[in-house]
Amino acid sequence: MRNDLILRVIAKLLIPFILLFALYVQFHGDFGPGGGFQAGVILAAAVIFYALIYGLADARKVVPEPLVESMMAIGVLLYAGVGVAGIVLGGNYLDYFVLDPNPVQGQHRGIFWVEAGVATTVSGVMLKMFYMFADRAKVDEE
Repeated sequence: MRNDLILRVIAKLLIPFILLFALYVQFHGDFGPGGGFQAGVILAAAVIFYALIYGLADARKVVPEPLVESMMAIGVLLYAGVGVAGIVLGGNYLDYFVLDPNPVQGQHRGIFWVEAGVATTVSGVMLKMFYMFADRAKVDEE
């Protein structure tokens, strides 16, 4: 597929919209269906689509494996950090109401950061799994 001009052009046109949709799902998660998990999968799907069209080596240049591994850890730390912040501010673990003087704003702030952590972790895990399976397919071909 690397030499197919039509697929390459279509991919260049579609990938920004896929990423924009992932952001929409992420930010709309407070008000309707969606959130961190779905946004993380859509984000990873955009990178996987890129890898299928342009090749695994090019995808690894755009999103290198150390970044993917860091994303997995950073997302979990962000999620846990929101919980610890709730304890430090006098509430329970993942008690969002203490994150702002206005409890409703605190709830929105807490949900936003938890969902951001979930999206980061999920996209990192999905990409790591894809990279591992793609590497295995290379080994099996040899």
